[in-house]
Amino acid sequence: MRHLSKTLHATTMAWLTCAMFSPMPHAQIAPASNYPNKPIRLLVGVTAGGGTDTTARAIAPKLYEMWGRQVIVDNRTGAGGAIAMDLTAKATPDGYTISMISASQTILSATEPRLPYDLTKDIAGISRATSLFLVMYHIPSFQVKSVQDLLAYAKAHPGKLNYGSTGAGSLHHISWELFSHMGGVKLTHVPYKGGTAAVSAALAGEIQVGFTTLVSVRPHAQSGRLRLLAITAGKRSPAVPELPTIAESGVPGYEVDAWYGVITGAKVPTAIINKVNAGIVEALKSPDVVQRLAGDGSTAMSSSPDAFDAHIKNEIIKWSRLVKNVKLAPH
Repeated sequence: MRHLSKTLHATTMAWLTCAMFSPMPHAQIAPASNYPNKPIRLLVGVTAGGGTDTTARAIAPKLYEMWGRQVIVDNRTGAGGAIAMDLTAKATPDGYTISMISASQTILSATEPRLPYDLTKDIAGISRATSLFLVMYHIPSFQVKSVQDLLAYAKAHPGKLNYGSTGAGSLHHISWELFSHMGGVKLTHVPYKGGTAAVSAALAGEIQVGFTTLVSVRPHAQSGRLRLLAITAGKRSPAVPELPTIAESGVPGYEVDAWYGVITGAKVPTAIINKVNAGIVEALKSPDVVQRLAGDGSTAMSSSPDAFDAHIKNEIIKWSRLVKNVKLAPH
């Protein structure tokens, strides 16, 4: 049985056993017509500087311009982002606590059954914010020219091909688990503490292949120190039109999107959710926001609240099915 990170699991479990949060206070919810009339807290469950944080800090100033109310980006890190999710689920349902969510949170919901919240019941989607594909790369000494070549090698040499990830249970790890499962191959997982460490390991020859963002790998591809094979998106990207998708390269149906979005508590009035949605949709149309997100490799992409709810649920179903099929255990 395959295992998730013991550190992540232990951290999450320790947090779950502590009485960190008080019961949700009772408050009179103001009508949507008066919203917002005070600062809004935008929670981010990871440290500053990453893609989730960058997206939040691109959107927040635009909402301030529209509403004249400060949107405070509040990094509440820990437990794989679960602390921010739980704070959002348990906050007063008045729309003044919203949160960033990423594809990683749906993986956490699929792999950790003892979370104190349920993304499908305690959280309401506001809008998707971005779409972001990953790039499959390899070191030059591993002489393959296509995903088909990689699959052929892996089938002929089970467990001999090492791939790096940003940690056990991470999106990069699960993306490789999905690739291995759908491709019918066995690879060896080598976890690292972040994407930069994994890429550095490849450059040092510790691993042969990996997934990362285009922004992270492009300089090394241009210098010839790493080579690119394919992308995880469902269709080719204008950013790298020469790279095929994994789906068209030997693994039909394969797709992974490292998306970001905005959520709030499930009991927040629909009218307020719709008002925040309208603000985010407008913010994501701003050329400077589009440009800032593109710098991180993301494409701005909004949605309706209902469509985003459905997307979150579908992602959890997808990853839960994979966890069951490959017998991925939390401990």
